[in-house]
Amino acid sequence: MGSIITLSIVQSALELGFIYALVALALFISFSILNIADLSTDGCFTLGCAVCASVTLAGHPILGLFAAMAAMAAGVCSGFVTAFLQTKMGIQSILAGIIVNTGLYTINIAVMGFASNMNLFNCESVFTWAKTAIGGTWYKLIVAALIVIIVGVLISFFLNTRLGLSIRATGDNPDMVRASSINTSAMITIGLCVANALTGLSGGLLAQYQKSCDINLGTGMVKIALASLIIGESIIGKGGMLQRVTGVILGSCLYRFIVAVALRLNVPAECLKLVS
Repeated sequence: MGSIITLSIVQSALELGFIYALVALALFISFSILNIADLSTDGCFTLGCAVCASVTLAGHPILGLFAAMAAMAAGVCSGFVTAFLQTKMGIQSILAGIIVNTGLYTINIAVMGFASNMNLFNCESVFTWAKTAIGGTWYKLIVAALIVIIVGVLISFFLNTRLGLSIRATGDNPDMVRASSINTSAMITIGLCVANALTGLSGGLLAQYQKSCDINLGTGMVKIALASLIIGESIIGKGGMLQRVTGVILGSCLYRFIVAVALRLNVPAECLKLVS
């Protein structure tokens, strides 16, 4: 068992777990809070990755994490379009997500200069800067964990504000919210914009973490995020908002650990989807 679970596997699983936890938090807002199945997540994740990679390739690594900011802004736009189709055009949420996800493929490949992948191996990134500042072998985990912890605390605080409570109420009982003179369309739009901003940030972090971006990188991201969400809620259970957010992050780390162990056990590539 010791030869299967090594320190490097745990470290790698935690690094990826924290990065993907941002997507799980995005689906926590859209799926658990707003009760909306947002299928634009795959395309939005790639969009964040592509925008961050493009800015990093231009030689702006800090802007790179703020390309992650640009990626977050792009994610906000994606969420706004999804919400617009749903609230103003009367399109069902699942279909709205599919439409946006399909359209984002062309936008993503355009952002990448109409190439299917981008290589960042010769570029400095936030992680290379952290290596210089922190040193050792844990710098990537420290950066990823710090970002996710800050985001998690902010999300917990936001969802307990007056606006956050209105968003939560919209997901629970939209008819009651309308009767209270709260604009449910605005609440859905804000919620989806925040969720997609987190997805874009996750994609941007992953681009700098693995020093590459691929047009198909976001494929299956909804599955990964939902699995993390289910694992986290099963372990932590229902409770306060901070407790639920912590459960989502823990679920993401556990999911990546399970996948890492499966790879360590030499599970055939064709069976990895079943394990996932």
